[in-house]
Amino acid sequence: MATTKADIVEAIYQKIGFSKKEAADLVELVFDSIKTTLSRGEKIKISGFGNFVVREKRARTGRNPQTGDAIEISARRVLTFKPSQVLRSEVNSTLTSGQASSGSGGSAGEDLATPHAESASDKDEL
Repeated sequence: MATTKADIVEAIYQKIGFSKKEAADLVELVFDSIKTTLSRGEKIKISGFGNFVVREKRARTGRNPQTGDAIEISARRVLTFKPSQVLRSEVNSTLTSGQASSGSGGSAGEDLATPHAESASDKDEL
């Protein structure tokens, strides 16, 4: 299940005690600030969470996979996110503890004791 903006508003409402309208306004303000900063091409660094970076990609020639025809892929800006080590550790510890308690095959101690090496492609995807 995905977390929605409404879920974030509800969490702020319950934890901090703002009214729902104040919580919704706060969430909108934060997201608007993030969008404005990224649209200017600036980096956003959130300590303990990660970095949002806008990258410029140049125009290039690609191929239509069905026909094999060459097509021009236009220059564009892409948004990338690189999680911090704190966030990676949190996600991985949640994943590991979830696997250990779910009983989804194999020994729980086996999953926790065996470190998994990250390949270069895994780092790019995160």
